[in-house]
Amino acid sequence: MGLLIATLQLAIILLTLPVHLLALLGVWKPLAHKAFPYLLAKFSTLYNRKMRSYKTTLFSNMLDFAGPGEKLNLLEIGSGTGANFQFFPPGCQVTCTDPNPDFKRFLNKSVAENGHIQFTRFLVASAEDMSEVASGSVDAVVCTLVLCSVRNVEEVLKEVVRILRPKLPRYQSSCLRHQFSK
Repeated sequence: MGLLIATLQLAIILLTLPVHLLALLGVWKPLAHKAFPYLLAKFSTLYNRKMRSYKTTLFSNMLDFAGPGEKLNLLEIGSGTGANFQFFPPGCQVTCTDPNPDFKRFLNKSVAENGHIQFTRFLVASAEDMSEVASGSVDAVVCTLVLCSVRNVEEVLKEVVRILRPKLPRYQSSCLRHQFSK
């Protein structure tokens, strides 16, 4: 078993050696920054086909979070290419954040394809620091396939609690607010 693990570790080192060399030369980060949005755009299309019924159900009650007679004000953290836009309710106002500004081009394409939503703005921001989003200013926060890649999940959740409006008609966030306000 020890020999197998050592062999697998060596294989991983050899496979990632080009990445390490490019990082050492300072080329990897800019290259990955540009390539990742393109790859995610391709992946998102396939992923949404597989997850269509689940996401439709998951996002079906989003209008419940809007106040009476108000439009739903939604923030998507780590919006990437805007792959979730097709599942958002008509007329909702969407603000997006992503730490990678290179997603903007793909996001604009998704906005054009999803005329049923009202795109508000795109903020280049990490999930741990969304200081450009006012406290208590959004009705709902969407965060899919993101928390596994943030530096500090607790800080992200504190930010979510900060920016959510205190009123949630059918769902209470007091436990979450209490837990993360300490």
